[in-house]
Amino acid sequence: MNKSRLSRELGKIQGFLKPKRSLRQYMTPPSIASELVWTAYMNEDIEGRIIFDLGCGTGMLMIGAALLGGAVTGFEIDPEAIKVAINNAMNLRVKTLVFQGDIDEVKGECDTVLMNPPFMVKGGKNDQVFLKKAFELCDRVYSIHTSQTREWIVKFAKENGFEAKRISTREFPLPKEFKHHTKVKSQQKIDLWYFYT
Repeated sequence: MNKSRLSRELGKIQGFLKPKRSLRQYMTPPSIASELVWTAYMNEDIEGRIIFDLGCGTGMLMIGAALLGGAVTGFEIDPEAIKVAINNAMNLRVKTLVFQGDIDEVKGECDTVLMNPPFMVKGGKNDQVFLKKAFELCDRVYSIHTSQTREWIVKFAKENGFEAKRISTREFPLPKEFKHHTKVKSQQKIDLWYFYT
């Protein structure tokens, strides 16, 4: 498995059947997911490690980590997304566990957290909730956040005893899936992050 093949495999993953606006459900593009997961893999934070995917959606990051040898558990609040994630894992022939529940209910121990929390530009509430939980679970976190929260991200990580290393900045496509969208497709500038102690 290499990064290009990982991206191709992730391209087989089915997205949300009925995305929910309240949960900011957008499928992570395979190219972005593979970059985040591959970076964690090259840092020796995937293969043979216990991985948690917080807000796993339809399984993009979770399955990517499983393909690279991680023992992965996903956590997701939306039961419809969980059904799709399980089917995706079966289709790509990887073993994963998925638990339904709110982010506050996640418990356990892991070596690495992967996540693409719902983008929330104003106030950064989702970013804060997800990062706080991730920082409680382990000392290696890989995450995606809108670039508009960059300064806040670095400050929040430092306040919680973590260093924040920006892996890259990418354009995240936002297809017209909700009524409030006026364009057929738009872009959101996002940062891929590696947090460590």
